[in-house]
Amino acid sequence: MPDPSYPIGKFIYEGPPTEEQRTALIAQIEQTPANLRAAVSSLNQQQLDTPYRDGGWTVRQVAHHVPDSHVNAYVRFKLALTEEEPTIKPYAESLWAELPDTQSTPIEISLVLLEMLHDRFVRVLRSMTHEQWKRTFRHPEMGVVTLERTLALYAWHGRHHVAHITELRKRKGW
Repeated sequence: MPDPSYPIGKFIYEGPPTEEQRTALIAQIEQTPANLRAAVSSLNQQQLDTPYRDGGWTVRQVAHHVPDSHVNAYVRFKLALTEEEPTIKPYAESLWAELPDTQSTPIEISLVLLEMLHDRFVRVLRSMTHEQWKRTFRHPEMGVVTLERTLALYAWHGRHHVAHITELRKRKGW
């Protein structure tokens, strides 16, 4: 059985992707909203409030976290495309997951947000030139990060969280 924390494995960046790999990563980002929607489909309130692992977030928190995170990714891309090595602001994702809106907002709101966000995000990604993929931002904890690496990270991130939910469903027989 895979590690419930990392059901598809930890993120590993293997260097700049080829054009073909980049196209596949963009396709993964494009598919994230539909994959997340399918993963949470037909779950009841009790199931949505079930942690995907001991000590982990609930399915509801994961469903709200993905758009929270990907909004930040989208903004990081836009900043890096329009400024010279901007310093981005990290966010306390574990604290965002505890905010009241995570409990009170229907997950449908976040699913629609993710769909609309990814429509815009993918349009940006598909319009980028070879030179733009080399652009960078500065992360206060990680240092200088290329947009190529960020693409790979967020393609992985969507699959990672969808797998949290789909693996929970398998374990629980949902």
